[in-house]
Amino acid sequence: MSEQVQVLIVDDQPRARQSLKALLATWPLIGAVREATNGEEAIGSVEQARPDIVLMDVHMPVMNGLEATRRIKEHWPQVRIIALSIYGDYQADALVAGADAFVSKGESPEKLLDTVAAVVNATTLNK
Repeated sequence: MSEQVQVLIVDDQPRARQSLKALLATWPLIGAVREATNGEEAIGSVEQARPDIVLMDVHMPVMNGLEATRRIKEHWPQVRIIALSIYGDYQADALVAGADAFVSKGESPEKLLDTVAAVVNATTLNK
């Protein structure tokens, strides 16, 4: 894939967003990285920017990540969503909501990057 991947990070914790942004900056295929603090903001950002991948926290105020994932997938099914949560119990719910993958926040940074790479590669193969 020669194009850079556009990413949206959705998390209500500023430190979590900054950590994810710093991690993604280590990967040369990552282009613009936008941020949102809840599901409602995520939907608006997806509508405006059409990112390739959304890293979506599951538990947030205003609108949680599961509902935001459902709505994004309804309107923009090509957008790939990786659900994130400290609670592994949310994995099944996230996948039912339409997430393309789930990564526990307790996993290693390499696991998250590997998941992003797998989702990017799957997206590239489907184009």
